Amino acid sequence: MAQQAYVTETDNGGSGPERRGDRFRSLLNRFLSGWRGDRRIWRRGIVVAAVAVLLALVMVLHARIPNRVGNLGSLTETFLPWLGLLIPLLLVLALVRRSATALIAVLIPSFVWLNLFGGLLTDKTGTGGDLTVATHNVNADNTDPSGTARDVAASGADVVALEELTATAVPVYEKALASTYKYHSVQGTVGLWSKYKMSDVRAVDIKLGWTRAMRATVTTPEGPVAFYVAHLPSVRVKLEAGFTARQRDKSADALGEAIADEPLKRKVLLGDLNGTMNDRSLNGVTSQMRSTQGAAGSGFGFSWPASFPMARIDQIMVQGVEPVSSWTLPATGSDHLPVAARVNLDTTS
Repeated sequence: MAQQAYVTETDNGGSGPERRGDRFRSLLNRFLSGWRGDRRIWRRGIVVAAVAVLLALVMVLHARIPNRVGNLGSLTETFLPWLGLLIPLLLVLALVRRSATALIAVLIPSFVWLNLFGGLLTDKTGTGGDLTVATHNVNADNTDPSGTARDVAASGADVVALEELTATAVPVYEKALASTYKYHSVQGTVGLWSKYKMSDVRAVDIKLGWTRAMRATVTTPEGPVAFYVAHLPSVRVKLEAGFTARQRDKSADALGEAIADEPLKRKVLLGDLNGTMNDRSLNGVTSQMRSTQGAAGSGFGFSWPASFPMARIDQIMVQGVEPVSSWTLPATGSDHLPVAARVNLDTTS
């Protein structure tokens, strides 16, 4: 009787995992059966394959997309990582079309995207470091400047840069940050707060006609460091003109020249550059400095807009300084997220 019961139990389907495995194999065989012997799998999906190849070419040759018409090249580079979202869609279309040609073609943009951005998917955050810095575009329309200041100070940053300061909000930020930062300076619409002594503070001319950039020497326990704070002009997307960024590009070149002329070897740039590290128009700056997020962050570190971050236009960049970690801070009353980084000033070891 026991043997009969055992046989009956086995005949009723066996163990759960075995049944699930059989079900998966059955579904896979059913799916593949539609492909076997189908000579059209190489002829179908040509359009999907062509779009996949075109996508790969756009990512590979993004630097060659001209800016003459509506700054199309810079617009593409600003949102370049998001082109990867088209790859799963193309994969689904290739499967629906049962096209081997399309499936193979989809591999091309997949490899290109991973080559460009795969390194950002890994966590490169390190430990240690001897200085924490932060930057935040606080938004001129911020209704809670005092709370925003407290949130940024709570990050533990030794040096903080704020951009888009208004004349009425400056006293509020000064009062809220006074207990944490002994030294500070506001130049136009940007400011720098520091726990360490500041000297040689001055505005930086970025060809705007008013002040939106500054520099200061911060005397840290490891020695002097040149700090630059900048808020480059905004860019606009207009139907009649495309991605308009001429003034931003001009200011970026001027900022790059000022940094190149800096006599101190250790330099830190904090600010809202209204552009990503991929944007060729920022080459005057990005060609000589490293992004802390790219070197020591985890993920893309998107900072704008705060409600649904799609691009990292708020930057912490260094030269002669070693990034250790980089991250975004929680949202404040601004439309940007604050960003922070920890760096090692002693690079002799």
